[in-house]
Amino acid sequence: MPADLGTANAARRAADLLGALRADPPDRAEVEAVLVRYGEPEPLRLTDDDLAALRSAAARLLPVFHASTTNEAAALLNELLAEHAGPPRLTAHDGTPWHLHVDAADDAPWDEWFLASSSLALGTLLADRQAPPGGICEAHDCTHPYVDLGRGAARRFCSEPCATRTRVAALRRRRR
Repeated sequence: MPADLGTANAARRAADLLGALRADPPDRAEVEAVLVRYGEPEPLRLTDDDLAALRSAAARLLPVFHASTTNEAAALLNELLAEHAGPPRLTAHDGTPWHLHVDAADDAPWDEWFLASSSLALGTLLADRQAPPGGICEAHDCTHPYVDLGRGAARRFCSEPCATRTRVAALRRRRR
């Protein structure tokens, strides 16, 4: 089955990679598992330098998820796009179906690819929804970024387990 290279999937990949790259140093197996889950062909063989560069890229992208307003998120994404994205081009490399790239080449370094593709996906979501493309989980014991694809109320948690833990904790506090 071909990888889902759509905007929502690329944005989710960005959030999940940010989560995997939080550790210092990042766990190579966890980062590679995220990349494979989102369609990167194996074997990946990320080097220590690749992980360090990806972690630096993640530090540049994370403020987009912390942005509290659409204008703030847009300004951050415009800065990243200006610095890391080139003209869009269609490519079908490594057996993938045709898709857009804005990095320099199909064999661009991981960090360049990560910033360019993630900025494009998150910028597209912002334009489609006219809202920040995601946020940081509000559960007290979690800092995982998430993508908000909904049309209704703004999302606050990265997952249902985090939302449930928070609701249960609030219920217990009220009962005391």
